[in-house]
Amino acid sequence: MKTKREEEKGEGEEHVKRQKLLEQSPSPSPPRLAFDNALLPLASYDDDDEEEEEERRGASGGRVGNNVGRIAQNGHGDGSEYDDEDEDDDDSEKGQSQGKRNRVIELRRDCPYLDTVNRQVLDFDFEKFCSVSLSNLNVYACLVCGKYYQGRGQKSHAYTHSLEAGHHVYINLRTEKVYCLPDGYEINDPSLDDIRHVLNPRVTRGQVEKLDRNKQWSRALDGSDYLPGMVGLNNIKETDFVNVTIQSLMRVTPLRNFFLIPENYQHSKSPLVHRFGELTRKIWHARNFKGQVSPHEFLQAVMKASKKRFLIGAQSDPVEFISWLLNTLHADLRNSKRNSSIIYQCFQGELEVVKERFIADLSLRREKMAMNRIMAVLQIVELSRITVLQKLAECHS
Repeated sequence: MKTKREEEKGEGEEHVKRQKLLEQSPSPSPPRLAFDNALLPLASYDDDDEEEEEERRGASGGRVGNNVGRIAQNGHGDGSEYDDEDEDDDDSEKGQSQGKRNRVIELRRDCPYLDTVNRQVLDFDFEKFCSVSLSNLNVYACLVCGKYYQGRGQKSHAYTHSLEAGHHVYINLRTEKVYCLPDGYEINDPSLDDIRHVLNPRVTRGQVEKLDRNKQWSRALDGSDYLPGMVGLNNIKETDFVNVTIQSLMRVTPLRNFFLIPENYQHSKSPLVHRFGELTRKIWHARNFKGQVSPHEFLQAVMKASKKRFLIGAQSDPVEFISWLLNTLHADLRNSKRNSSIIYQCFQGELEVVKERFIADLSLRREKMAMNRIMAVLQIVELSRITVLQKLAECHS
């Protein structure tokens, strides 16, 4: 039998041991960054695109605004439990943003999956939406199968696709950066520059000036030859009225040269203007993977800007469409100081006054017509006289 003092002593020793174990056990810590990993020293799986950060900032800004409104409505702004919760949330958000700023992504050139890139299936003419979530934020294109997926984090659709399908090379459709998933490192290889040029065609001012003088044929991936600026446009279900309008406008040299340089219209916030410029650059691009272009994104901008006046699958009048298109582009491009734009400069037209010449020509024409009538009457009279004389001679004989 243990005495009461021995029992208390044993309980005290057990408490001390338990306290030491708690002190020695690691406390829960935030997840370590990717560069602490010895196997992948600089790899990261988190998304770092500005769209998601701006979206979070907007959401947090809205939450702060609501909180301020609630405090003002309640009539008190002193330190309460509600304010303490806000401070905790702000501290956690600051910690997350600080972790994102400190994040470093490994940059490699020797990716073992570059030989899986299939340029035959790449098509950047369609809208940049994730094929799973249908979101247009932070979209990546798989360079193996050509499909679009959102994000590259561990819970993203692109990451899942890389594990399920074994496709590892992806390009960000906005930043044009190429990543290897699921490893998470960025690929910097010059062999991918042709894909970047097809995704976002670039033309310098010097190339624009020499565009009409250097007419060289280009070759598509399938071996067919095409002439830049003379490529075909896909007919997306009764959209030939749009195609014929685009092909006609591409022959207007000042208009073409203006839209080939994105800096000329970077001040415009109209999606229609930027889609038209992008389509112009694709038509005149000499490094396309195929000899035709699909105006799908431009058609989507047309439907939105026209409030569904011109639709895919509904035939419309080309004259009506070109009139609406030129007026809309002029309204979106014109300067606030001067009511002028490249549309106004190309299609304003000229008026030549020839009033006096026209009157003189008209009087001469009328005199000639009167003289011709008089001569015709005289000829008829002469023929009648001869006929009468002939009949009189026959009667006397």
